[in-house]
Amino acid sequence: MYINSGYLNNSLLDIVDKTNPLVVTSCGTYHLFTHPKLPTFRPKGRADYQLLYVSSGSAHFHFGNADNDTVVTAGNMVIYRPKEFQKYEYYCEDKAEVYWLHFTGSEVKKLLRKYGIKDDMHNFFVGSSLEYERLFKKIISELQQTPDNYKEMLTTLMFQLLITIHRQLSKERVLKNEYLDNEMDMATQYFNDNYNTEISIEEYATSRGMSISWFIRNFKQYTGTTPMQYITSIRITNAQMLLETTKYTITEIGRIVGYDNPLYFSRIFHKQTGFSPSEYRKK
Repeated sequence: MYINSGYLNNSLLDIVDKTNPLVVTSCGTYHLFTHPKLPTFRPKGRADYQLLYVSSGSAHFHFGNADNDTVVTAGNMVIYRPKEFQKYEYYCEDKAEVYWLHFTGSEVKKLLRKYGIKDDMHNFFVGSSLEYERLFKKIISELQQTPDNYKEMLTTLMFQLLITIHRQLSKERVLKNEYLDNEMDMATQYFNDNYNTEISIEEYATSRGMSISWFIRNFKQYTGTTPMQYITSIRITNAQMLLETTKYTITEIGRIVGYDNPLYFSRIFHKQTGFSPSEYRKK
């Protein structure tokens, strides 16, 4: 069995610190190779918060009571709040590798909510990423070596961990379908490559075997904007760059980015930026 851990002030006791918003008190990792089982049983929980990350294999957690056996697989995190019932086991046959971290502070509850960890969540999927392992290992190292300003660094690393978790939790689940992701990626690439030409959204959708309404709806869900708004944004962004860095006339710039009619170009440019092309160039 591999164990590596670090403790604030070399103390194994639960630490409750309400003088600071967030304090990391201990961190470690377990990896079972030959040891058959590693159980933990705390019927009254702990005084602090605990976050566990299953980086590989699986582990057994009993949320709420001993009979509720939940298998938590790699890529998931588990959180225990102060005084919550704790019972979990790691088994060698499950090839469990787990990172754990204890923390406290006056603003912990608010911070967890801010970063997407709701009050009723006990385990949640965050994906298998070396970034999580890197952060846990760095926290362990800081606790073991205690270099200058290590407490501030521990807080910084904890915020990085929370932000990484939040980004994963915030991802839209709707676009998991690989086909849909691929089609939207291809569409955005096509629009970026051909923005200055006359693009028919209907013809593009038909060429990919999609109805125009289905394509527009899913493109907007994927990018946050309609296909034509996306193309217009690219055109105006490039027009701004040309106005700032070249001596081309406004008519020439309009043609370069895909507008043959200079009046129409000026109208669209003003709508997007709040300035006419000439005003923007002077500004």
